[in-house]
Amino acid sequence: MIKYIAGLFFIAFLINNCFSQTALESFMNGKAVVLISAAPGARPVLSWEDLAQEIHGPLVDAGGDPVAYYELEDIVISEGTQAGYATAFSQRLIKNIVVVTRKENGEAVIHIMPFTQDKNIASPASSWSASANNLSELKERIAAIGATQKSRNLLVIEVPEFPKAAQTAENPQGAETFLARNPLNLDVFKLGVRLSGAAGESGFLTTFRYDLLGKTAEQILAEQQSERQGLQSVFDAYYPYEVVFLTEPKSEAELVKERVQFVLMRMEGREGDLRGRMGLEVPSSTEMDRIVIKYYIKFLVRNELYIGPEWDADPHWETALMKFLQNIRQ
Repeated sequence: MIKYIAGLFFIAFLINNCFSQTALESFMNGKAVVLISAAPGARPVLSWEDLAQEIHGPLVDAGGDPVAYYELEDIVISEGTQAGYATAFSQRLIKNIVVVTRKENGEAVIHIMPFTQDKNIASPASSWSASANNLSELKERIAAIGATQKSRNLLVIEVPEFPKAAQTAENPQGAETFLARNPLNLDVFKLGVRLSGAAGESGFLTTFRYDLLGKTAEQILAEQQSERQGLQSVFDAYYPYEVVFLTEPKSEAELVKERVQFVLMRMEGREGDLRGRMGLEVPSSTEMDRIVIKYYIKFLVRNELYIGPEWDADPHWETALMKFLQNIRQ
């Protein structure tokens, strides 16, 4: 079990290998998109936009061409959203992905990777990375790249740009179509429930979140066990059909072969944003900025997303899951 998790979460921090050298060569010769994950509890307080302002100059000094900045959490909010951004990045001829993470303790980490040109956006196969105890140290390390590498990037922008979602892709949600009803045949096929670290390659970008980056395989496994206990109690009480907990990455084809045709999905974000992403009206009574969790079910065979007949998002995952499971039994 641990070897699968370790394989997904392993990120090399050595810069003197062929993979990191390839990443830097690409960075010096092509446009880059920068994704930022900023811990809200880090001190001094800096938003992700503040971090973009701080990091842009060093990236340019290093020889890069950062053309757009986004909050990482917005990109990875769902598989479809990530796929939509990937399409937009391809259309804009992006060659590189830069991820900057600032942890709760103030530690700052950067990863530079070639853009995969597919929905995964980044791959664990190759990256250049550096870390520092604080942002100032990291900025120095980034700028120092330019002293040893020759850049082919010309006419780079002097200030960071923050494209809106509508400017990034005509349909940033990709091919997602949410259905406000319940799936059929839940009693016939298994429902897969992914635990942390079991998202597969499409979830690789999530590992750079400030609350996940740097965790060991043992830590992930321990959290999975605790997570499973909490989920199991809710499913035992509110779901009468078969559930399979997924502890390692598996492709959708593999899941279907194992008669897992449904997968429980989770989306977390501002309530107004979530309703809009799912194609629902946003009533005036909606607490637009309230952070909530919304569960839904993905039917793998048809790529259909079922959110249930009633809106049941809630700030607490246990309540959100309980209400969703109750609704899908209607």
